[in-house]
Amino acid sequence: MELMELIMKRRSIRRYTDAEVSEQTLKLILQAGLLAPTSRNLKPCEFYLVRDRETLKRLSGAKSAGAGMIADCAAAVAVFGDAEKADTWVEDCSIAMAFMMLAAEEQGVGSCWVQIHFRTDASGKEAEENVREILSVPEKHRIVGILALGTPSEAVAPHSPEDADWSKVHRT
Repeated sequence: MELMELIMKRRSIRRYTDAEVSEQTLKLILQAGLLAPTSRNLKPCEFYLVRDRETLKRLSGAKSAGAGMIADCAAAVAVFGDAEKADTWVEDCSIAMAFMMLAAEEQGVGSCWVQIHFRTDASGKEAEENVREILSVPEKHRIVGILALGTPSEAVAPHSPEDADWSKVHRT
């Protein structure tokens, strides 16, 4: 698949079938994140792969809204950055998540970025703390988000070149 075709085809998928995602496919998706560029090549990204159904269900409640699909996905990758290693951990982890989303699409796996950074649960507790507790993550690791992965339950139409909003491009 050509890169622009892949970019247009990639959509946020929030509903999944019960089908599993193979270990080989997950390895390819994670490899894309591991190979993503980082500032000064410091590689601060840490990936927590979750396949356990009960843990996925717990993660789906880590924030007040917008994480429900995690309960029904085949796997999820919580993407953290080592804040002691690089002050660019947010940017580096964001790039890694985008690369993994494109790799997932190439493999026919649906994905959805679940924002955790700067989010809270219904009681006002930081979602990052909830995820850290669920996954036993050290304090120095700071979360950007969770990537839900699974077989899409329905086809979503791809974007078209006409969907590009060129009014957002400013020439100077």
